[in-house]
Amino acid sequence: MKNIFKIKTRTAFISYLILDLICVGMGMGVPIFCILFGFLVGWYNARTMPSSSKTLSQTMKKFLLYATTTSAFTFAVMTILWGRWAAILFNSNTDYTNLGIPMILFDPKASFIGWLVLMIFISPFLQLLTTLFASIVTMVRQAKYDSKLPMDDEN
Repeated sequence: MKNIFKIKTRTAFISYLILDLICVGMGMGVPIFCILFGFLVGWYNARTMPSSSKTLSQTMKKFLLYATTTSAFTFAVMTILWGRWAAILFNSNTDYTNLGIPMILFDPKASFIGWLVLMIFISPFLQLLTTLFASIVTMVRQAKYDSKLPMDDEN
């Protein structure tokens, strides 16, 4: 298990890309598994990060950078997957009720727009939040056992 923390950043990121695509496929285009995968990514970030960072602010900046990078990839995949469906918004003959998308709002067209916003924008943002949450919780829990937390220098 300790060997997983010794792999290079590039190898870890390529592994992430492959696993994220698998998560999208498992969810059949709905990124619920990508959001849940954010917990694992955050845990991994926190376990590998504190040894290379000296202060808490540097550690948090790296957490945010890695979480943003991973959720940006999910955003790109969702844009490719669901973005082409936005073109049918301009077709007046589209029957939105038979697209197979849940009718979460009263109007079928509004439900379709809400679904696209949920898939393309909100889901990657939720993945960002789960990654950050898991990173911070893991760092605090690890600091409890190590009895040290990287702190900023006092002025």
